[in-house]
Amino acid sequence: MTKPILSISKLNTAFRVGGEWRNVIRDISFDIGPKETVAVVGESGSGKSVTAMSIMRLLSPANSKITGRIEFEGRDLLSLSLADMQAIRGNRIGMIFQEPMTSLNPVLRIGQQITEVLVQHRGMSQSQAEAEAVRLLEKVRIPSAKSRLDEYPMNFSGGMRQRVVIAIALACDPKLLIADEPTTALDVTIQAQILGLIKTLQEEEGMSVLFITHDMGVVAEISDRTVVMYRGEQVETDTTAALFAGARHSYTRALLSAVPQLGSMTGTDRPLRFPQVDMATGAMQPVKPTEDTVRLNQPPILKVDNLITRFPVRRGFLRRTVGNIHAVEGVSLELRQGETLSLVGESGCGKSTTGRSIIRLTPAMSGEIRIDGKDVLKAGKDDLANIRREAQMIFQDPFESLNPRMRIGQAIAEPIIAHGLASASQAKGRVSDLLERVGLSASMADRFPHEFSGGQRQRVCIARALALEPKLLIADESVSALDVSVKAQVINLMLDLQEKYGLGYLFISHDMAVVERISHRVAVMYLGEIVEIGPRRAVFENPQHDYTKRLMAAVPVADPTRRSTRRISSEEIGSPFRFTNYEPPKRIYEQVSPGHFLRVP
Repeated sequence: MTKPILSISKLNTAFRVGGEWRNVIRDISFDIGPKETVAVVGESGSGKSVTAMSIMRLLSPANSKITGRIEFEGRDLLSLSLADMQAIRGNRIGMIFQEPMTSLNPVLRIGQQITEVLVQHRGMSQSQAEAEAVRLLEKVRIPSAKSRLDEYPMNFSGGMRQRVVIAIALACDPKLLIADEPTTALDVTIQAQILGLIKTLQEEEGMSVLFITHDMGVVAEISDRTVVMYRGEQVETDTTAALFAGARHSYTRALLSAVPQLGSMTGTDRPLRFPQVDMATGAMQPVKPTEDTVRLNQPPILKVDNLITRFPVRRGFLRRTVGNIHAVEGVSLELRQGETLSLVGESGCGKSTTGRSIIRLTPAMSGEIRIDGKDVLKAGKDDLANIRREAQMIFQDPFESLNPRMRIGQAIAEPIIAHGLASASQAKGRVSDLLERVGLSASMADRFPHEFSGGQRQRVCIARALALEPKLLIADESVSALDVSVKAQVINLMLDLQEKYGLGYLFISHDMAVVERISHRVAVMYLGEIVEIGPRRAVFENPQHDYTKRLMAAVPVADPTRRSTRRISSEEIGSPFRFTNYEPPKRIYEQVSPGHFLRVP
């Protein structure tokens, strides 16, 4: 039998909390063989990342305690000195983290950050390290690698930054690569490229991979064996094929049941709630059908005509404008009360800028925007405040949207009092009602944001958005970072509120499976333009634009038997930069079916 590269036995990790030791990892045991990929899967709080940090010994010895045995290439990592462990970290074991900007220094050039590793760990001269840095960037499929050594992380897209992090992790030819949620925040096409890249590099370099994720579609795509964790414990371990074919533990079955499946809405016109799964027992409640909420007999709550938003690019000593980033170029759309229109596309396509421009968080260059008949771009300060009562925005990261020093009751009451809708004493009652409306307890009003889970914080943000009784909600990637079960709860809540209050949703997302579930209509954006728009069923069941087809083909499928059928495009999204003398061509749309329009090239 082949000896494993990594063998973990009876791993326990505890943290010091209030003077007492609290176990967060209990009796974890598994092996990783040569060239094998093992996925550790579970929701937030299950202990996946703590397991990875324990293996790398990146936890503070003052506040953590690790026991058990972690053997890497026959050496027990827990018994090594700090110097010996530092020689292994980044050298024999590489690690990729979820957010590349936390791994990259924003003030150092990319070349410096790669050569530093090569000089320190492999003893190369500066010229040798620079030549090797180019080779590494080429290996992770970064075009024009040599010319990009002098660029800063901010000049790279999210997918490109993650490739740079992978290049740094591979710099010393590690035998084990630990990837901690490396694709969670990436668009589906970039995610597909990164997963394909890791598999290709694994075959070329003979690495073993420990892949940490909560996405069962990614697990099916990449892993040979899977370890399922729940509340700090290992509840099931098996080959990935066997686990997907017949999971034994109720939590594993619940995880699989909660995964949104692209294509599950075929033949259905209306949005559909997610099935509610009890993550402890795996029991599934029947799906409550949605009602027809779209108010066709009323004027649109949102009407956008030829919206253009550009950002100037200045260079040289005098900071002259040499061109513009064409973030939003000629976008037109309508949205009615009770309707959900989803804007989909990769990062950089302009969907978030469109949402922010609609409520003037980002200044538009030209066009017309009307919310409930009122002209947004021509509105004065008082009129704009009134318009924003009708249209509220929910952002991707609820923690960044909430003041960490303000109790959530105060955060929800603040806009009510500021707009003069109620006195401070009256607002307290409104807050209790809003919290209960989004499925939270009124007693939670005195808590601070850090005392809530990610899903609960997003519910708080929805409650605050509802405080002014708006007719339109712009949800910008509002569920993309949530676990599958929490994502399902938040989407179901949004559908409940839409039914009850006739809310219109502009739902901005790159998650195609969720978009398919929640939408009445879908608009696909590419390089600031809508390239395809129509009823959700028409767009998903009969996509016409090549880019729409590319987005759908890149969605991970939660079925290990279908790995070979997935088509991964290596094509990068183009640049939205144009020189100042650029004149955009006139765009023409043709109707391919009722309400379904395609941009003609």
